[in-house]
Amino acid sequence: MKNKQHKSRHYLRQCALQAIVSLEFGQEPVQAAQFAYLYDVEEEREVELPLFLLNLVTGVAGVQEEIDAQLVTRLKAGWTLDRLTLIDKNIMRLGLFEILYFEETPDRVAVNEAIELAKEFSDPASAKFINGVLSQFIKKEESEPTIGIS
Repeated sequence: MKNKQHKSRHYLRQCALQAIVSLEFGQEPVQAAQFAYLYDVEEEREVELPLFLLNLVTGVAGVQEEIDAQLVTRLKAGWTLDRLTLIDKNIMRLGLFEILYFEETPDRVAVNEAIELAKEFSDPASAKFINGVLSQFIKKEESEPTIGIS
């Protein structure tokens, strides 16, 4: 196991995405997270799953209906979640979960990470689409530059 890589938040988001996609096929959230995280481990041993990964996977699973309802409001006319690819839909679920429910991740970081996941697991057009949808959820005060007066 590449120890440093397995501790990076980006890597854990990759695992979370894989786990969240498997939820679509009926897998339980903790089992899905465990499988995604331990997939590349060659030796059989007990490994404690990172809390960050578990929080993402169980969090998305727990509020998926609310996330989907929010996403639908920001899609262009004629678009539905069913029309999106499985990967793109779940990247947006993960990103929106971090924006709306996961306070330790700044909104812009959540959007950027979703874009990076789209570049890795989907294509450049999807990355732009995901950016356009998720950027609509960034709080106004965070999206405006702050001018300091001294």
